[in-house]
Amino acid sequence: MSDKNESVYGTIGWMDLTVPNATEVKDFYVDVAGWKAEPVNMGDYEDYSMLANGEAKAGVCHKKGTNSNIPSQWMIYINVPNLEESRAKCEAGGGKLLTDIKSAGSMGRYCFIEDPAGAAFALFEPAV
Repeated sequence: MSDKNESVYGTIGWMDLTVPNATEVKDFYVDVAGWKAEPVNMGDYEDYSMLANGEAKAGVCHKKGTNSNIPSQWMIYINVPNLEESRAKCEAGGGKLLTDIKSAGSMGRYCFIEDPAGAAFALFEPAV
């Protein structure tokens, strides 16, 4: 029996949009989708958590730092129990690894991959 909560695996745990100017784009989603933007301190700049009914639903991020080399698109994060195993299956199945494994601090670890058709997404291994 695993220590991890297996009910989260295979689910989409988060969505991010990474663009050159998150400040401008977050205003678009505030106006169009009715989301509220909550700044997230990234050191020398701010990304944004987008809230609906007071709950964070997605992120709008600057294409900087760890996000500098990922595609500018809505990126889903799919929860997996073992990131290394999923990365190996990605390559074996004709997919492509786009980044190394990155830390999400106390939340877990993630990486970006591409499926055989060229669609990019993130694998996320939640912390125990």
